[in-house]
Amino acid sequence: MEIDRAYALEAFRRYIEPYDTHNPRIALKVAHTYRVADLCTRIAAGETFPTRDIDLAWLCGLLHDLGRFEQLRRWDTFSDAKSTSHAQLGVSELFETPEDAPGNIRRFVEDAAEDELIRQAVGLHSDLRLPDGLDARTRSICTVVRDADKIDILHVMSESSVETVLGVSEQTFLASGFSSQALQAFGEHRCLARSERLEPADYLVGLICFAFELEYETSRREFVERGDIFRVLDDPFGLGRPFARSDAQETWRRLRNELRAYLAA
Repeated sequence: MEIDRAYALEAFRRYIEPYDTHNPRIALKVAHTYRVADLCTRIAAGETFPTRDIDLAWLCGLLHDLGRFEQLRRWDTFSDAKSTSHAQLGVSELFETPEDAPGNIRRFVEDAAEDELIRQAVGLHSDLRLPDGLDARTRSICTVVRDADKIDILHVMSESSVETVLGVSEQTFLASGFSSQALQAFGEHRCLARSERLEPADYLVGLICFAFELEYETSRREFVERGDIFRVLDDPFGLGRPFARSDAQETWRRLRNELRAYLAA
């Protein structure tokens, strides 16, 4: 199956036309989408995937967050807990709408040969873990998308306000602390489940824990070389102010130091 990138990009442009791209949250997701697609190409190429699979990884990156636009329109939030799974909403837009709908998969790629793999890559991209039973090729494409998404989420965080991302005020964020559940996940060098993010500050822990679960060497190199992780560590959300609580300040200092040492090892 050949993937026409220009055809898919034009379909994505048409898809987002009805949404308010002046809304900073919509603009954030549009830019994120393009960067993730580009990262998918870089990771897949760096891991010497065949050309066909590099293009497929790119397409899955382009489609991975399609559900975010409807999620924001319907619920005015990016929180899956407060609305619905954005990944499954994306699958619904792609595979459960009429063929003439702007989000239908045939608008992005004419050939149906890779529909099931695309469905898996979009539907599983934000899950805590990939399920057992995926064939090796599907797992590899899903992993590229998941790695690329994690890497660019750090970029989004380094350039976005806390209000845009978390929907809470700067004061609320800086007044929060770190839950024991989030700190346990960090100590175990694993990503956080959504149920383990109990405080606004826990979101930061979830972000930096991405470093522990990037699967491809190219992904790990991109993660460090792009530098967004260090901007998040040094000045979360560009606030330029420390946490209000002394215990939160000390905890964040410790996490920063430990992660820097991990990345340097």
